[in-house]
Amino acid sequence: MAHTPVNHPARPIYRAIGGLTGLYLVVFGALGVITSAGDELFAQDGTQVLGQGTNLGFSLVSIVLGLIVLAGTALGRNIDVVIDQWLAYLMMIVSLGGLAFIRTDANFFNFTIPTVIVFMAASLVLLVAGMYGKVGTDEEQEAWQKARLVL
Repeated sequence: MAHTPVNHPARPIYRAIGGLTGLYLVVFGALGVITSAGDELFAQDGTQVLGQGTNLGFSLVSIVLGLIVLAGTALGRNIDVVIDQWLAYLMMIVSLGGLAFIRTDANFFNFTIPTVIVFMAASLVLLVAGMYGKVGTDEEQEAWQKARLVL
């Protein structure tokens, strides 16, 4: 894609921010597992961690997503770009679905409004990290610069 920056000067910062987002998801999930230990997997009670509603199921999902982001960040080589972008889209869908079902019995992740806001913000951070973290050859960077100047 010609509109995605290649070799952006701030790409190490974006990669680090993506890694920190993955670390946040792991920490949130671990605290959620500790807090909701002994509850049902998809309990819809008032369990909160860091001001966000959660349950054992959502905590485990958060840990898995965070570990995937951290693994992609550790591997680099544009694998992190693909992982960050796809997980960002997935997290957006989950957070919008959580918002749609927040006051129904279908709220099986026990979402609250702060959960939706934080999960959506994390997905946007991952999306930006994925967009600006791409590494490429000098030819790809030159093609991006030429396409950018044409627009």
